[in-house]
Amino acid sequence: MRFNKIIVGTCVALLTLGLAVGSPHVSAFAQTAQTAETISVAVGPQYDTTHVYVAPEDFDRFVASLLATFGGATTKQGVFTVTPTQSSTMSQLVLTPVGSVSVFGFKTPIPYPFGLERTGYLVTDMDEATRVAKATGADVFVAPFNDPIGRDVIIQWPGGVNTQLYWHTTAPSYPSLRTIPENRVYVSPDRVDAFVRSFLAFSHGNVVSDEARAPGVEIGRPAETYRRVRIESKFGKLTALVTDGHLPYPYGREMMGYEVANLTETVAKAKAAGADVLVPPYKTDERNAVVVRFPGGYIAEIHSVTKK
Repeated sequence: MRFNKIIVGTCVALLTLGLAVGSPHVSAFAQTAQTAETISVAVGPQYDTTHVYVAPEDFDRFVASLLATFGGATTKQGVFTVTPTQSSTMSQLVLTPVGSVSVFGFKTPIPYPFGLERTGYLVTDMDEATRVAKATGADVFVAPFNDPIGRDVIIQWPGGVNTQLYWHTTAPSYPSLRTIPENRVYVSPDRVDAFVRSFLAFSHGNVVSDEARAPGVEIGRPAETYRRVRIESKFGKLTALVTDGHLPYPYGREMMGYEVANLTETVAKAKAAGADVLVPPYKTDERNAVVVRFPGGYIAEIHSVTKK
C-alpha cells in the first residue's frame, strides 16, 4: 500500500526460542539463493519503506515526532486512493537518514488486507517481480493493481509475512541512507527455513548470521535463548526472529529496528517529541537497544551498534 511509494526495505526476523540448530543453515540457504533461476528486481534500500497506519487525528503528530527523533524531510501530504477498491487515505512519505516511512491515515474503512503488510519494496519490473516471487514460493495476496503513480502487488512469504512491491511510472530519486533499517519479522520454527529460502531466492541476498542461541533479552525473555537469522540484500536488512509466539508485550509488535550513532541522545529526542519508552535500554554483545512507541501507536526498536 502506498502513496509516495517508497516502501521500506524489510528486514525479516526469524526467531526460534531454544532451538539448537545453527550455522549449518547458512551454507544451505546460500546455495538456495545462488541456484535459484531468478533475476534481481531490487533497486536500493532507500526505496523501501515501512508502512505505518495511524488515525487521521494522529497523522501530523506522528510525522512530527518521527522527524524530531531522526531528522529528515517529507513529501507533500495528500489524500489519495491507494487500494484497488474504493477508499480514501491521507498519505505522506517521511525520508529520514535511518529509513523511510510511508504514513497512511485512512478516512474510510481500510479494505482488507491492507494494513497487514509491513513494508514495501521498489522493484524494477512489476510483472517480473511478481513472477519471481511466485517462483520462489510466495503467494500473490493482492494481484497487481494500478495506483496514482504506478503499480503495486502484495505478496505473502512462507510463514505469513506480507510485503508490498511497487513500481513507479516515473523513477524516483532519493538520497542514500546513513544507516539501513532492520526489518524485524517474527516467524515460527516450522516455517522459518521455508521463509528464508524463499526470501533469499527472491532478494538475491545473503545470510550474514544464523545464531541458534541469541540472547533472549532481545525478545523480552532474558533467561532464555532463541534463534535469530540476519539477512542482507539490495532490499536492505532483514532479521528473522524465530519464536514459539510466547512473547511479552511489545515484542512482535515492533516492525523495524533503526540504527543510530548515539542511542541516549536519540531516545531523549524521541521522548521530547511525545514517544513512550516501552522497553528501557538494554545491552547485548552486539548492540545497545530500546523499544519505543511513537504518537499514533507505531512501535520500533532503536539501537546503536557495539561491534561491527
